[in-house]
Parts: sequence; structure tokens; C-alpha cells
Amino acid sequence: MARTFTREEFYDLVWSKPLTQLAKELALSEAAILKICKKHDVPSPPVDWWAQNSTGIPVERIHLPPLSDTPLCQITIAGGELRAESDLIMAVRESARVAVSTIAAGDEPLPHNQIVERTIAQLRRAKPSEKGVVSIHQPGLIKVEVSPASADRLSVALNRIAAAVEPMGITIARTDKSAGFQCDGAIIGFSITENVKTMKHVLTEAEQVQQTAWQKERDRLFKLDSRRALDFLFTRPDFPQVDYHPTGQLSFELEHFYVSGGTPRRLFRDGKVQRLENIAADIAVGISVLAAAVKEERIRCEAQMRREEEERSRRERAWRAKHIEERRGAELDKLLEEVGSLDRLRRLVEALRARHGTVATGRVGAFVAFADAQLTAREEALTADALEQRLAHSKLFGEDDDFNFDPPRR
Repeated sequence: MARTFTREEFYDLVWSKPLTQLAKELALSEAAILKICKKHDVPSPPVDWWAQNSTGIPVERIHLPPLSDTPLCQITIAGGELRAESDLIMAVRESARVAVSTIAAGDEPLPHNQIVERTIAQLRRAKPSEKGVVSIHQPGLIKVEVSPASADRLSVALNRIAAAVEPMGITIARTDKSAGFQCDGAIIGFSITENVKTMKHVLTEAEQVQQTAWQKERDRLFKLDSRRALDFLFTRPDFPQVDYHPTGQLSFELEHFYVSGGTPRRLFRDGKVQRLENIAADIAVGISVLAAAVKEERIRCEAQMRREEEERSRRERAWRAKHIEERRGAELDKLLEEVGSLDRLRRLVEALRARHGTVATGRVGAFVAFADAQLTAREEALTADALEQRLAHSKLFGEDDDFNFDPPRR
């Protein structure tokens, strides 16, 4: 829970113990405490002050200068959290706690946020449900489910939260759904609900009179006509089984985002001592941390997607190269077979001509003529121009070398 000090109290605290010890108590780094001191013009002990003080020699404090800026006269230290966090999230949390040190934590008047005021006005106008609460979930307004009796408290709490997030550059913005916190280009949705107790319904005096009258009429009909009395049983008065009682206990919940390593705190609620309007600093820090965690997760996911895409592209390039190599190899094998066949055909024609002469007759002569024509045609098919046309038709050894490439689906 946030702790609030006057400027004088914080000055005494800083000069009462070394910064290393104070940092542990406040769950802040020494640098963060020095930043708060500088922000509120609170002098801090010099580096050698504690060493000189330990010798027993009286060492004077640096006097606390006067301050005219009223908001800086009060210092708020938002509550810290002990959890495993990345360096980025830890830095954002600490920076946010320093930023909210100037927010008001008492009854000081605060500027009214327009979206908050429109939400409260809608809450006051709307008719409560049977549970006694008004549910608002519409574009441009804050998502709430509270009783009209909590409107004043809700207005104070929301205006304090809006003022607390302002130093961190966070604003309440309209969206197509409900209003959300706009932070670093992202929208963090949120809602406020009121706890409603459910209790067994106790008949009111009017309901008891109605119940008694029905029972008397039922008894009278049973004496006169049991059949009519049985039909009359279906007219039994229907009273509620339970009563709903809004408790006034409010809960502030941030939108759920999946973040690897654990989602930062999202839920803040009224307790025995704390109230939402008094922990605006803690809520503001929680919003800032969640926004940073969501951004970090988005960057991590984008990097992971890039790595997966690069790996997919690498595998596809390998598959494509293999596909091209197999097509080229198949064509080469085919050409080698054709060249071997051509060589055998040439030797056959030469042997026939040597045996039967250049002018053969009969069937042998016809065969030699046919074989000779085939030899000429096959030789022409293996010329450079013919090969160029053949490879172009087969889409090989060019930009379309990957023709019919279909990468595996897995």
C-alpha cells in the first residue's frame, strides 16, 4: 500500500538512516530515492556524511529549504512488489513509483476527468438491476458495475487514478468498447465492480399479508371444493428467493493479458483499511507496469515470429534447392540416356552400311534409311538451339527452375 509523507517527514527519514537501509525499507533503489529528493527539493546527506557522523564528531545537516509549490509538499511512495521480473519491468516499476510521488493522497481537490464525469452521470441516471447495481459497458465510458450509492466514492477514486497516471504520460481514452488507459500506443482496458452479498429473502410486511390472505383462501376452497382448491394452488404468490445487498466494497481490475513469466498485478480492491481512492498511486504503478509487460511480451512475440519466419524461409530455401537439384538431375540422366542411345544408333548405321554398302535394298535398305533419318533427327535434338527450347519448355536452368515446387505443409 502507498505510504504518504510530508516533505519534512521525508527529510527527517532521509537523514535518519543510510540510503542503503532506507532503500530496503521502501523497496526502492538508492538512485530512485535521490530522484525523489531532487524532485521535491529535499537535501540528502553527502557521500561522506555518515562516515563523519560515525566518528562521534557532530556534523550538521543541510537545512530543508522552503518550498512554494504545494503539490511538492507531500510525498507518496507507492507500494513495492517482490517478484521475479525482467530488468525492463523493474526499471519501469521504479520509474513509475518516482513519477507518482507528487500525487495527492488526501482530500485535496483534483481536476475532473471528462470520461469519468460522463460515466458517473450515466451511473446516476440509470436504473439499477434486481441486484441493486448499474452495469455500464458502452463506447467512450468506463466499464463499471456498481450501485448508485457508490457514485461519489467512484468519482473520487477514478479522478485520483486519472491524476496519478498523468505524470507517466498515461491517459483515459475512448475506445470502440469501453474506455481504457492509453499507454505507449497500447490500450489497457479496465473495470470497476462492487461486491454484492446474496442473502435469503425475508418476507416484508406486505408480502406476509399477501401470503396469509392466499393461505386463508386456499383453506376455504379446500372445505368447499377440493378440485377448485387444487387449481388455486397454482396462484401461490411468487416471492424472491434471495435478496441482493451491494456492500460498497469496490474492486478495480485491469484487462487480462498473457505475459510469459507471470502477469503483473491486475486486481486492486477495498480492504479493511485501504480504499481504492487511497491507493491511486499503487494502481497507477500497476497500470504502468502492466503496459510495459504487455509491450515487452509483444516485442518478444514479434522477435519469436521473426525467428520462426527466418527458420521457415531457411527450410523452404533448402527444400526449393533440393527440388531444383532433383529436376536438373533427372533431366541430365535423361539426356545422358539419349546421348548413349544416339551413340549406339550411330554405330549400328555405320555397321550396316559397311556390311551392305551405301545403297542397301529390300527391307534392310528401308531399315537403314529409317535409322539414318532417326540419327539425323536425334542429332539435331541435341544441338544448342534445340536444347535451349527443350530446357525452356521444361522450365529448367532459368528463373523458373523451381517449377511445380510445393513446400511441405509441416
